[in-house]
Parts: sequence; structure tokens; C-alpha cells
Amino acid sequence: MAEIAQCAECGNVRPVFDSCPHCGSTDSPTLSVDTIEINLKQGQPLVEDALENLTQTLRRSIDLGIKAIVLIHGYGSGGEGGQIKRAVHQALENNRYSDRVDEYYFGEQVPYGSAAYQSLVKRRPGLKAHLQQFKIGNPGITILLLGSYRRSA
Repeated sequence: MAEIAQCAECGNVRPVFDSCPHCGSTDSPTLSVDTIEINLKQGQPLVEDALENLTQTLRRSIDLGIKAIVLIHGYGSGGEGGQIKRAVHQALENNRYSDRVDEYYFGEQVPYGSAAYQSLVKRRPGLKAHLQQFKIGNPGITILLLGSYRRSA
């Protein structure tokens, strides 16, 4: 799902985290959403690189006012969960991101229509577009609800 961000300088649509391809601006864009989707497995990174990407994404997301992230980490081809999934779950369960992530839900915990799904969508309506396609939950994603932590200058 594509994020919608508008360049503050030239007004063109641009990526959320990269510079504007039209004018080169690196200033924070204006967002029309408060929920984004991040694919940690894109490019088949090493686990350490995927976790570093998550750390950087969390920092930038909070600075931009993003409230929720649908994190795609994959399930792994072995049927037991991939290395990135296990590392992300372990990091969350060990409070590695507790200064930025208020709550997290593993994809299999929020199947479409369930009480958990209804509760999440009620609090973060932007999640509905991301989650309604998973009728039985999705073990390849994790939902992160972000806090309001901001780094001091």
C-alpha cells in the first residue's frame, strides 16, 4: 500500500522517508495518513540490517506524527517463522523499542472481524485498509502502535 506524502517545498507527491524526487528537498513531508506500511524483508536484508531499518523507521515515523505501522517481516519459507520475524518479536518482547512503541500485535492475533481487530480499528481507523484483507490473521505482519516519544535536539 503506497503512503501519501506531499513535499513541503514543491507540493508534489513524494516518498515518506526519502528526499523529494522532484526538487530534492529533505524537509519532512506533509502526510495525509497516520498509518503506514513498512516492508522489512524487501531486498532480503540480513536480520541485523532489518532491525536497524526498523529502528530508523521508528525514529522518523514518530517525528512525522505517524501513529501506527503495519510491519511486514514475512513468515519464512520453513513454516516456523522467518529469522526477521523471530528477531522483531524478540526485540518487542524484550522492550527494545518500548520508548517508541506503546503497543504491538502479532498479525495472527488480529484476524478480520475479531474483537482484537474491532478494538484496533476503533482506536486507529487507518489500520482498517491494511488489515481487512487478512480474514484469518497474518503471521507475516506485526502491528505497532507508536507513542509520542520525541528525541531532544
